[in-house]
Amino acid sequence: MMNEINDLKQALEASPGSMYLRLRLLEKMLLVPECLKEVEPIVQRGLELHPSHIELKEVLSELYFLQKKYSACIIVCEEIKNMPGIRPETLARLAKCHQKEGNENESLEVYQETLTRFPEFSDDELDQSYRLRNNIPGDDEIDDLFSKPDLSFADVGGMEKVKREIDLKIIKPLENADLYASYGKKVGGGILLYGPPGCGKTFIARATAGEIDASFINITLNDILDMWIGNSEKNLNRFFEMARANTPCVMFFDEIDALGAKRSDMRQSAGKNIINQFLAELDGLESDNEGILVIGATNMPWHLDTAFRRPGRFDRIIFVPPPDDASKEAILQLKLAGKPQQNIDIKKIARKAKDYSGADLNAIIDIAVEKILEDAIETGIPKPISTRDLLDALKIHRPSTQEWFTTAKNYALFANKSGLYDDILKYVK
Repeated sequence: MMNEINDLKQALEASPGSMYLRLRLLEKMLLVPECLKEVEPIVQRGLELHPSHIELKEVLSELYFLQKKYSACIIVCEEIKNMPGIRPETLARLAKCHQKEGNENESLEVYQETLTRFPEFSDDELDQSYRLRNNIPGDDEIDDLFSKPDLSFADVGGMEKVKREIDLKIIKPLENADLYASYGKKVGGGILLYGPPGCGKTFIARATAGEIDASFINITLNDILDMWIGNSEKNLNRFFEMARANTPCVMFFDEIDALGAKRSDMRQSAGKNIINQFLAELDGLESDNEGILVIGATNMPWHLDTAFRRPGRFDRIIFVPPPDDASKEAILQLKLAGKPQQNIDIKKIARKAKDYSGADLNAIIDIAVEKILEDAIETGIPKPISTRDLLDALKIHRPSTQEWFTTAKNYALFANKSGLYDDILKYVK
């Protein structure tokens, strides 16, 4: 090896402008630890002749990495990472440098970008650290994913209109499957719950499963998304296959807009592929979805791809508003049950809590309890929750739904050709 290096050195001295000879010499020298200290001057001389030469800078980054000068390597790689012609190995080196310096998030982000740009590339060391195992467990663990909620509509405070719609559109068909089948109507389908955060969309989904004695599976974004191209679609398919094997089943997708965002807003094809897979699963083109109820929940229905609202997919769309006074009373009674209290005027609290969501009501109870406990620690005398305690808590915690309605009203007024947001306009009036 050293003889070859010496021959290349002599050749380069005779032809210092030859980039081919310079790169071949550097390539050989990087393989010999004793030669590393000579590499940088040769690279720098080449950069004086060709300041933007990407291969020389890649060599420099490799030298710094071998010398464990990770910060210097990062600086060089960041300078060239968006240049055409960069090799995936250089980007992987940048990811490793971030990892060596303890910046795991930056490292993972760089490696994901590398795989997006170079789908066929892989690096064993980075794969060992970041390649996500299949998010879905084996068959022997499937039972752990499914649950039979011990909730029913009786446990849901208020929300009478929402419960009535779900009963008519979902529960009655399941209870009278033979009757519906005689008219060619399938049991199951999809419903989309939308509204401000904290108003009980997840809770009502669980209660729906409990009401029909169905298996329930809560599928999150992390359960589906995988950093490897094609794996997210496989994960989604596996969940649907498991649901088909455990009917009747309620599949609940929270924040479904994150999985089903408008394809026109996406720059990368990977996200579009997930949406296409989701739509194919909902259509049941290759499998029977009989007995599967898919419930999606979103705070931002305007971000959901319109293809999801086609008949046969999420064709039942239900607005879940903040609770009315009667519902707030029911929620407060449920949340206060079992807690020490003294003649609480539930009606007064509900009346004062305008625009408060169920989560907001829970928050004011927590605030009131925390204040009581703080006082009890100082005085040594615990006291029950009173109307005044809850009214004081209302002054501290403001309703979280107001910001949502500001945005939603704009969509309802100016982007409502399909009538999707009519319920929002009725509510704000």
